[in-house]
Amino acid sequence: MDFNILSVILVLVVAFLAGMESILDQFQFHQPIVACSLIGLATGHLTECIILGGALQLLALGWANIGAAVAPDAALASVASAIIFVKAANFSADGRNIAIAAAITLATVGLVLTMAVRTLAVVIVHRADSAAENGNFAGVQFWHYVALCMQGLRVAIPAGLLMFIPSEAVKSGLEALPEWFSKGMTIGGGMVVAVGFAMVINLMATKEVWPFFFLGFALAPLKELTLIATGIIGLCIAIVYLNLSNRKGGGGGSASSGDPLGDILNDY
Repeated sequence: MDFNILSVILVLVVAFLAGMESILDQFQFHQPIVACSLIGLATGHLTECIILGGALQLLALGWANIGAAVAPDAALASVASAIIFVKAANFSADGRNIAIAAAITLATVGLVLTMAVRTLAVVIVHRADSAAENGNFAGVQFWHYVALCMQGLRVAIPAGLLMFIPSEAVKSGLEALPEWFSKGMTIGGGMVVAVGFAMVINLMATKEVWPFFFLGFALAPLKELTLIATGIIGLCIAIVYLNLSNRKGGGGGSASSGDPLGDILNDY
């Protein structure tokens, strides 16, 4: 599939926002579930890209900056893999797993790019420091915007280059992949989902949350329930739970929930 002019502009805007958000962490445009969904919305393949973004999101749960170690670039991985996924026009499970494999490779490429941009940002910081020493607040603001735009271009430029690659070249390249590679990516994609669910369970493993987790599995087979109806049920259960919790702790004592972090947040 080749993109029209409007789709190209929208994809570039999403890629630019995702690149900036990988540094700002304000609106989470760089998260795979958001970036892939926006790419799908811009290209007319919303449903397929939401599924891809959900699979990538489970993979990206383990990507985090630790000290001076920079995590793989989720922004470039999300945007570029969604573009490849749409251009290949193979929306089956095999095509999705190949896009996930491409995302892992692109995340490593994005890591190299972000290190290069951060190195250039050192020069920009010195310029901003010089402007601050002279009392030039407009100059400080300008150099901050320049550094931020560099992060956006770090994703937008590769995304633009990918869009101008002919769709036939993308399809032929993906079809040339050996069968063992495609099957391996299918198995790996299933393992990624399992690992992602395990990480989510590890984060929410408290006695207060376990009932909601099992209740979700109980409601999942009910296909008659729409997403809105499921959300309403969850909201009502949460309201009832909070009201009962407040009544339980309203006797003047500070009842412990068994979750130290939850107790700290409640006290705060």
